[in-house]
Amino acid sequence: MCGREGKRRALDSERLIDPVWRGCRFCLCEIEENFEVGSTSWALIMMLMRGSVDSPTCRSPESKDQRNLCKPECDSQTFLQRQLGQNSLLCIHRRLLPDSVITMEEVCLNSEPVFDEGDDYEVEGDCSAMGCDDETGENCSKKERPEPTVGLEFDSFDEAYDFYNVYAKEQGFGIRVSNSWFRSKRKERYRAKLSCSSAGFKKKSEANNPRPETRTGCPAMVVIRLVDSKRWRIVDVELEHNHQVNPQIKRFYKSHKRMILAAKKAQPPPEPVTEVHTIRLHRRALMNTGCNVYLNVDERGHVDHVDHFKHLELKEGDALAVYNYFCRMKLTNPNFFYLMDLDDEGRLRNVFWADARSRVAYGFFCDTVTIDTTCLANRYEIPLISFVGVNHHGQSVLLGCGFLGHESMEYFVWIFRAWIKCMQGHLPQVIISDQNKPLQSAVSEVFPNARHCYNVCCITQRVPERLGGLQGYEAIKRQLNKAVYNSLKIAEFETSWADMIKCHGLGDNKWLQTLYEERQAWVPVYLKDIFFVGMIPIQEDESLNAFFDGYVHKHTSFKEFVDKYDLALHRKHMKEAMADLESTNSSYELKTRCNFEVQLSKVYTKEIFRKFQSEVEGMYSCFNTKQLRVNGQIATYIVKERVEVAGSEKEVRHFEVLYDTSQADIRCICSLFNYKGYLCRHALNVLNYNGVEEVPSRYILPRWGKDYKRRGLLDHNSGDVDVDNRIYWHNLLYRYAIPVVEVGAQSSDHYKIALQELEELLNKFNLAEDNLV
Repeated sequence: MCGREGKRRALDSERLIDPVWRGCRFCLCEIEENFEVGSTSWALIMMLMRGSVDSPTCRSPESKDQRNLCKPECDSQTFLQRQLGQNSLLCIHRRLLPDSVITMEEVCLNSEPVFDEGDDYEVEGDCSAMGCDDETGENCSKKERPEPTVGLEFDSFDEAYDFYNVYAKEQGFGIRVSNSWFRSKRKERYRAKLSCSSAGFKKKSEANNPRPETRTGCPAMVVIRLVDSKRWRIVDVELEHNHQVNPQIKRFYKSHKRMILAAKKAQPPPEPVTEVHTIRLHRRALMNTGCNVYLNVDERGHVDHVDHFKHLELKEGDALAVYNYFCRMKLTNPNFFYLMDLDDEGRLRNVFWADARSRVAYGFFCDTVTIDTTCLANRYEIPLISFVGVNHHGQSVLLGCGFLGHESMEYFVWIFRAWIKCMQGHLPQVIISDQNKPLQSAVSEVFPNARHCYNVCCITQRVPERLGGLQGYEAIKRQLNKAVYNSLKIAEFETSWADMIKCHGLGDNKWLQTLYEERQAWVPVYLKDIFFVGMIPIQEDESLNAFFDGYVHKHTSFKEFVDKYDLALHRKHMKEAMADLESTNSSYELKTRCNFEVQLSKVYTKEIFRKFQSEVEGMYSCFNTKQLRVNGQIATYIVKERVEVAGSEKEVRHFEVLYDTSQADIRCICSLFNYKGYLCRHALNVLNYNGVEEVPSRYILPRWGKDYKRRGLLDHNSGDVDVDNRIYWHNLLYRYAIPVVEVGAQSSDHYKIALQELEELLNKFNLAEDNLV
């Protein structure tokens, strides 16, 4: 009886009104004192308030089984993944649910978004133009379809094609009509061969940049023939593939494209929330606000006393749009996380949120993070702040975002702590941000052990604004870029900077004085010991785009951003899935005979290998490698390279490389490994000079590997686990369950093994519980 009452209280805690202070009780587990404001979908109504006013909120539906909210959505997973997901979830909840509450702190298996199929992300191949007008059988995906077998008959060629196409989609490969036979007189098709899209091989292309080879000579196919009964019969079948198939990237194949679009058009639009009731919300202050004057300290040290409101300024429809989005995400994705901050009068000050994908991605790619405040710096209508990392393809990945009601230290501190809370206390090692005093102070307080650097891109983008009106601007810009990007040693930068200041009489320029005083936080030559995973440019022609670039402009409203947010994430996720496909199934074109290139082609993802391949090719622009001196086991080499300078001119530069033969440790003065995460051409030259045929393992980062996420290279030390922290258990079990579902859904054999093991695990739980009774 006690267990039932406890569970009922847990379910009801989202919608109780506290009779003592007539506030709203929120149900975020383990909210620290500074995070009492954590809200749920039922209390999200506070966004509509400009004070203590009546506001609508969703009425909480009665739910007999809270676990159902955590099951994967049927529409977003294949049959195999749904089965494995439900079984693995049941294993997790069987041990955790009776004495704990399922909260937003979970890691959910259902983190795959519904991609926007309007974009043309297709696998190369001459797939048949013929497709399905509707998703034949897709609506009945709850039942496992029969495999193609000899003797199956169909009323028409289209029906046979649709049958094999749907089967291919569920298995994770595309198809095409590779051969057709026609009766010459009537031009009537009487026989056809439907092959895997990876069947055969392409002709060699003479193009300078040929497309990657995606065909593997796969034998999988079915042959259908028109028989006397005017029906089409399968007369030959081969189901085995010579490459990996993956149901998660099924949407990229041309043969499935029209099926997906038809299903999307047939899907009814979501119904708006209509059943609401009103509650009066009151809240205590989250922090000590001190004085009401807004102190905005700019990079020049000036203080602006601004007396305007310190909360989000929402227009008509903005609050409802954000509210509906958060409600929908909370109900459909139990691992969706958000926190809200209100002032004493109940007005919304700050918001932070992160979806399931962002939370899982953070576990893999939290080493270096950029805090993007472009919208704040450029005074956009939405005060958006986003946390961005880099995935194993070198692509930007969102790790959370929020709206900041005021650009002051206490507001930055709140949103940083909300982010840490969402990511369960795991802190980044390196933080990159714009040059912003309040943000810098907040980073020092919340992330005292992290290396904080300024984004050199943000600084160089302000050069035209700050220096554009000066006489000799073009010459100043060239000298500034030369000092920043071409300096290999600190002394070189100091000399170049001093020459620029003296030559153009810039000694009194306050902005340049500030930049020089803070040079150790943004000039690359001072940051060689920091691991940046390619998140800062080290060459003048490099540029980095913001995560929401192209989706947000100066006058984007809250409502418009919410509409575009999903679209931006879907396209980013689709590009990542496409990159996974190309890295797994495509063969890399080798451009040299160097062993380094062959070695890393088997390890790196396609995009990272392409960048490393450029360094291998660059070895041929290096020459006259010489040993300069030896100090014990450490030898110093000088490598000369012809590098391009202004226009088409070239100059010879000298790069110093240290090589410790006993430790297989090699370091170049250009520090490309720390900046980008792979060895430079100068270090490769020295290794080759010493007869080393393979890159040492310490310089092959697992985070650039094709299977990095699948292997789950997160180091969880069991000694650090709090034995009473069920939420930590829950998240850890989810993280280990994700690879089981993904790998188990790749083939029929994997699926059967995974399902059998999960069922056995459930039986062990049941047996253990029976023994306790």
